[in-house]
Amino acid sequence: MKTLMKGDVAPNFTLNNQNDQAISLADALKQGPVLVYFYPKALTPGCTVQACGLRDTKPELDNLKVTVFGISPDPVAKLGRFADKHELNFSLLSDEDHAVADAFGVWGEKKFMGKIYDGIHRLSFLIGQDGKVAHVFDKFKTKDHHEVVLNYIQQNS
Repeated sequence: MKTLMKGDVAPNFTLNNQNDQAISLADALKQGPVLVYFYPKALTPGCTVQACGLRDTKPELDNLKVTVFGISPDPVAKLGRFADKHELNFSLLSDEDHAVADAFGVWGEKKFMGKIYDGIHRLSFLIGQDGKVAHVFDKFKTKDHHEVVLNYIQQNS
């Protein structure tokens, strides 16, 4: 697993969102920077806390022209339920074959309760309009992810 680092060119992608609409990174970058956050599984406690934090700070992120994409290996239908249940106001993207997660270097071996398996490592990437990784968020708790992201962007914009 080779995770993208600051300065790396982000791989372009097009994935379907919770409404089964194709969403591309290239199109979003025309509007401003993009926060791409990877999370393991929709409708789980940690992922819900993280998503709701971003939902609640979306007005501030909008003011900074930052688009938010949440990416997981969940199917579109499950993402729709997740977005509806928690009134999420940004695109959740389905990466069922984890090709985008692989390209960003966030798919790999994990350990949980003594079991070893492959899955998504919870990382976030701020992609600048030039298509390069401006920052990698790798030190946060799900409950304060939105604050870490917002503080960084406000201090560096």
